[in-house]
Amino acid sequence: SSVLARTRFCIAFVSIHPFRALAMSRKFIVGGNWKCNPGTQKEATDLIQAWQKQANVFDKEKVEVVICPPAIWMDGLQGKLSAIGMSTCSQNVSKTGPGAFTGEWTAESLVDLGVSWTLVGHSERRSKYGETDADTAEKVAMCQEQGLNVILCIGELLEEREAGKTDEVNTRQLAACLPKIKDWSKIVIAYEPVWAIGTGK
Repeated sequence: SSVLARTRFCIAFVSIHPFRALAMSRKFIVGGNWKCNPGTQKEATDLIQAWQKQANVFDKEKVEVVICPPAIWMDGLQGKLSAIGMSTCSQNVSKTGPGAFTGEWTAESLVDLGVSWTLVGHSERRSKYGETDADTAEKVAMCQEQGLNVILCIGELLEEREAGKTDEVNTRQLAACLPKIKDWSKIVIAYEPVWAIGTGK
């Protein structure tokens, strides 16, 4: 199998869109979220170099591939990713603009860096860092203002699924963001059933 298929850090996102005509005109999108992996920038570079040997691993005319490396490596890796037809995607973005917000990075900063994508609403941001639906909506609004592409993550936890709340949770998470979206060409919705990650269910 290809190096891309063997990469344990990659999670595929499936893009969906409420406007059928636009959805039909878009490429399929596959995203790989590295989270806090691998352990060093050298390992990340080695991985990308291994991908370079698989030049025909995907058809760039039909599929867009976005990779979400750790934030501190984005600037150093995006040129290497671009060289093999992949885009760099931030794992997170601030709900604020520039200012006294230690540890944050803004949509403006990502655009200035040349990063064209960001995740918003990832389940780990929601469940481990307390990000709310309102926070997610504010982040989407900031990205829309800056023309930054968003992979909007929605999905239910195991206890929510077992309680029969799958539709309720996903509808709530999506509904919070809908009023903020003016340009749907900049939005991909990624359904991430949190209960299925690493559980075998």
